[in-house]
Amino acid sequence: MERALRVSRVVTFVYFVVNGTLLGMWVVQIPAIEERVGIGHAALGGFLVLLGAGAFAGMQIGGRLSDRFGTRAVVPLAGALCSATLVLPGLAQEPWALAAALMLFGFGNGTLDVSMNAHAVQVEKAYERPVMSAFHATFSVGGVLAALAGAVAIDIGWGPATTLGTAAGVGLTVSLVSARGLLPPASPAPAAGTEGGPAGRKRAVPSRIWLLAVLALLVMLCEGAANDWSVLHLKSVLDAPESTAAFAYGAYAASMTIGRLLADRISGRFGPVAVLRHGAALAAAGITIVALSPWIWSALTGWALFGLGLSGCIPQLFSAAGHTDPTAAGTNVSRVAGLGYIGMLAGPAVIGWMTHLMALNYTFLLPALLCATAAAAAGIVRPSPDRARAVELTS
Repeated sequence: MERALRVSRVVTFVYFVVNGTLLGMWVVQIPAIEERVGIGHAALGGFLVLLGAGAFAGMQIGGRLSDRFGTRAVVPLAGALCSATLVLPGLAQEPWALAAALMLFGFGNGTLDVSMNAHAVQVEKAYERPVMSAFHATFSVGGVLAALAGAVAIDIGWGPATTLGTAAGVGLTVSLVSARGLLPPASPAPAAGTEGGPAGRKRAVPSRIWLLAVLALLVMLCEGAANDWSVLHLKSVLDAPESTAAFAYGAYAASMTIGRLLADRISGRFGPVAVLRHGAALAAAGITIVALSPWIWSALTGWALFGLGLSGCIPQLFSAAGHTDPTAAGTNVSRVAGLGYIGMLAGPAVIGWMTHLMALNYTFLLPALLCATAAAAAGIVRPSPDRARAVELTS
């Protein structure tokens, strides 16, 4: 049993890497696909909303399927779907075809995202100690692999269809081959939307889930703002050269990856509340430095602190959602992840709208406020007494 558990943990890492790589491969090919289809930045922004809408739908359906049939059945099929649909944007020749392709790819990505997170909750429960943050760190590793592979493909002259088709084939193979290592359901789960008692009775959604979802929205709005505005901040506000400005996102992403690799140990020793509270507070301090600093070096420090602080927040929220009701882990994670994803998409747009009212650097005081709110509400991720005792016995 211990060997099977170790294998399942490794396999879960694999699916997180696959998801991060597939999404990263699309991102690397955006400029080439945009030029070939003949659309501008504004139209592309609208198409990215369609990708997000597809992902949101995939999360909701994937969560319910995971609870109904078990993550062992859903995760490999979701990985195969996400892989197969990756090639579609590379084949699109017309705007309408790209729009449809992105919706389908978004659906596959969302289905894989929520089902693999639900399985990660199952693995974490079996380990009886925090392991969620490390899974999210390997998602970032997948993005790095995609950037490297995409650069090589461009250098050797591959087009989007060849590059994405090759990545799709690798992802499809890895997703199906890795399926045997996934954990089977601990016990038969009731159909989503029902619970014990009278047949057909609706399962009430715990208020805790909606609070976790709101916090996920706030935190991922901050992540979205960093993804799209960190480099532009250094370039346009502090007049940094483009090569230097790129380090803003690099500092943020690298510190987030490092933080996620460390967060499980910190959570195991001090608890998830401490990770969320102190992490969100550190993120608030970091982005405040970014907002107020007139120096490039201190702004880079602020972006690094922002990434480090945010690194453990989302894994704690997803883990808390999954453990609230193990028989509805997939559905609950989909609710939290879905609302969080809306925040990720909204973050860049909100910051952009605020730049009509104030300088870009001062708009970052909004993420500072949101992080402070998350820090104040961190008690929501406190584990139940039974789970807390189990963690104490294994630590």
